[in-house]
Amino acid sequence: MSLTWSALPIAPNEDFDGAPLLRTEFALEEGHGPVTRATLHATAQGIFEAYLNDQPVSDDVLSPGWSSYEWRLRYRSYDVGALLQPRSVLGIALGNGWFRGRLGWSGGRALYGKELAAIAQLEIEFSDGYIQTVVTDESWATGPSAVVFNDLYDGQAIDARRYSDAWLERGFSDESWTGVHRAELDFNILTPYIGPPVRRQEELRPIKIWTSPRGKTLVDFGQNLVGWLRVHVHGPAGTTITLRHAEVLENEELGTWPLRSAKATDRFILSGGDDVFEPTFTFHGFRYVEVDGWPGGADALRQAQDTLTAVVVSSELRRTGEFECSNELLNQLHRNVVWGTRGNFLDVPTDCPQRDERLGWTGDIAVFAPTATYLFDVDDFLRDWLQDLAAEQQAADGRVPAVVPDILKYVERPKHWPVPDSTAIWSDAAVWVPWALWWAYGDRQVLADQFDSMASHVRRVESLLSPTGLWDEGFQFGDWLDPTAPPDEPGMSRADNGVVATACFYRSAHIVRDVARLLGRHEDAEHFGNIADHTRTAFNDHYVRAEGHIHSDAETTYALAIIFGLLDPDEEEVAGSRLDELVAKSGYHIQTGFAGTPFVTHALTKTGHLDTAYRLLLQTECPSWLYPVTMGATTIWERWDSMLPDGTINPGQMTSFNHYALGAVAYWMHQVIGGLVPLEPGYSKVLIAPQPGGDIHWAHSSLETNHGKISVSWSRDGDGPIDLDFSIPEGVTALVQLPGTQEQEVGSGRHRLTSTLV
Repeated sequence: MSLTWSALPIAPNEDFDGAPLLRTEFALEEGHGPVTRATLHATAQGIFEAYLNDQPVSDDVLSPGWSSYEWRLRYRSYDVGALLQPRSVLGIALGNGWFRGRLGWSGGRALYGKELAAIAQLEIEFSDGYIQTVVTDESWATGPSAVVFNDLYDGQAIDARRYSDAWLERGFSDESWTGVHRAELDFNILTPYIGPPVRRQEELRPIKIWTSPRGKTLVDFGQNLVGWLRVHVHGPAGTTITLRHAEVLENEELGTWPLRSAKATDRFILSGGDDVFEPTFTFHGFRYVEVDGWPGGADALRQAQDTLTAVVVSSELRRTGEFECSNELLNQLHRNVVWGTRGNFLDVPTDCPQRDERLGWTGDIAVFAPTATYLFDVDDFLRDWLQDLAAEQQAADGRVPAVVPDILKYVERPKHWPVPDSTAIWSDAAVWVPWALWWAYGDRQVLADQFDSMASHVRRVESLLSPTGLWDEGFQFGDWLDPTAPPDEPGMSRADNGVVATACFYRSAHIVRDVARLLGRHEDAEHFGNIADHTRTAFNDHYVRAEGHIHSDAETTYALAIIFGLLDPDEEEVAGSRLDELVAKSGYHIQTGFAGTPFVTHALTKTGHLDTAYRLLLQTECPSWLYPVTMGATTIWERWDSMLPDGTINPGQMTSFNHYALGAVAYWMHQVIGGLVPLEPGYSKVLIAPQPGGDIHWAHSSLETNHGKISVSWSRDGDGPIDLDFSIPEGVTALVQLPGTQEQEVGSGRHRLTSTLV
């Protein structure tokens, strides 16, 4: 049911340090019996926290998050009946957030608007059916809070001497408070949330507090995380405590180089009493914190470690997939993928959570979506984001931007990226992400909702093809962050950009053809099928040699051609052998970037080179998936060598220690080591087929599907037979493949099998 707004958007007459408070007072109307229901609908241009009397209406934070504000401003609806009193105070605290804070690396602020505003509508229903409405309007009052600065990149400052909760009390009056005015807002863009709220997820305590060689007090929380610190402290009034956040140490000091211009610094000014600080109008990506100004110094802080708490923040996502095996390095790698997903799935699927960027790069989620759907229930989270993608795309004549929401249209573009247009993988997110959701959850509605966006992307790229039928002109990210590329030239990959782009376009056209068939759009299916066929022919004519070798002879080009189905069986066999040779020639070190990494182990496995896939996965020297693990990583790095073997930070301008994209290998781990593969969308039919390798002698995987939990466990003693134990829920059938046993199809229940071959 759509909401009819009678509320007005209101903005404070004074800015009050970018963190104003808004309030109104009201009494329940009499003569209608008891209240049966009360719902508060609220949103803001900025971020907001709503209160009824002296209680927050919810535990969500950073609402309404970040959407493409030009076309979608989401509101939340809260059940507040339990908080009502005969006479009540409704209050709203505002912060800059994404709407008015700093966004992007060029220093741009207030890209969406210059003033903060809120709109709220409280609907109170009585037993006789009467509805009393309390709304934001020009009668509200506004005043200062204890927050004296707030920015997502730069941090938050709170002056506890200014703190008071009296503004939420009935009869409050303060001469520093002033009025509000009506703000500009197109009511047509107001829309309810599809995705989940952002909430506090867990809390971590320090594992170590020490003094650095330069005399700085450093705190280690043992895990690279996203959120902020909650601080309990007592000290002289006016004392300022400064907290600087970073992901790593370098030369035994806080490693701030990867932050670029982001200050990531919180300041707390003490009141002289017992203060509790929690900066909920910012967030940081960090493991380490440098503390300056603590009363009594480092020794006092070490004696009271429980005064510092790291609060982990992300979108509320239910964990669905688990994986564990006998190799502890792989287990840590998998934990790193989970933490990287949690940290970067904060309302928008961002690239990183710490530096002056934190943008919804479409390429990252395009390749990582299948992995994300296994680890967490991301269905609504990504459907919400896809609505923004479609809105940005429609406004850009079918072009899917590289980031969603697209703030790059407002800021200076990087020199290496001069012409905005569709780009392979990044723009392919319009097709690949809904396809991943369909396979994970089996709900055809996501395809129906996104079909126009999917089709528009393919039509846009069709217009960009050269006369040869190849996508070999214009800017491409290509195999971004190929480890052989120079630190400051991340796009200089060995894989030819045209090969990568054309292969990706074929995959997208092929998927859209399949979606059109599923939706009964037969003319569209024929059209996109023809596009796919022509692209496949052009790829083979121009890029595939007679012996099955592919132009530019790079691991990525073979992996994409094999997995995307661009080759005939004989050519695929030759391509697989050449891929195997290249991986062996590299010493089983990673030689792929964003394009090839999600697919290289799958391609090796598909073409019969399982041992090579395992050797590549289990490599611990740089570049490899496990090298960061051996260096103490607790999240996935942006670069294979974000930290160099000597412990110094990679000198490139892009060096994050929390990027999830390269963690897409976890999907292979789930399917090949864990042995759990969907054969039909929504896991209504699955393949149970673990393929042991390397030194792994047991593994366990499980997934909570819409049908129930599927679990697979296997073990073996040395090179002996495999003992397999798996459970299938009602409504799911499983095809079981185990060496030395006949392939069989089974239904629900718990099953045990043992292979007869070593």
